[in-house]
Amino acid sequence: MKNIAVYPGTFDPVTNGHLDIIRRAAEIFDKVIVAVLINKNKKPIFTASQRLDHLKHCTKQFKNVTVDSFDGLLADYMRIKKAKVAIRGLRALTDLEYEFILANTNSELNPDMETVFLMPSAKYTYLTSSMVREAYAFGGRLKNSVPPYVEKELLKIYKK
Repeated sequence: MKNIAVYPGTFDPVTNGHLDIIRRAAEIFDKVIVAVLINKNKKPIFTASQRLDHLKHCTKQFKNVTVDSFDGLLADYMRIKKAKVAIRGLRALTDLEYEFILANTNSELNPDMETVFLMPSAKYTYLTSSMVREAYAFGGRLKNSVPPYVEKELLKIYKK
């Protein structure tokens, strides 16, 4: 039986911190599904299909990583995919409370799933998609924050 993990997120945009977590998860699990959450309550800068494209492009070197999308509950998606482990990145103590609540809620919704927290490399602990979006919106650049492919796409949106 394959050890399947799901790494869910909005990935708007995908950052080098996300890719660091994906790389580490790919070394641990037989199969990793990077699942783009389609959340109707969020207003992403990239469409779902663009985010899927970015992730596919940026993860093609990982043979055991696939990219997918879902809406609804992660607990239900994991049942459908027969995955037992949800991967969550944990950057700092400030993430812990939210992630702890989320993990416990998911466990209540799907008792067969576990949440595994992976910390990004130290150089990515400050990095969030929100910070990247805001920096680019105001003409700034965060060095080594996103892959070159994604940076080109950000620059198309935030032409100045």
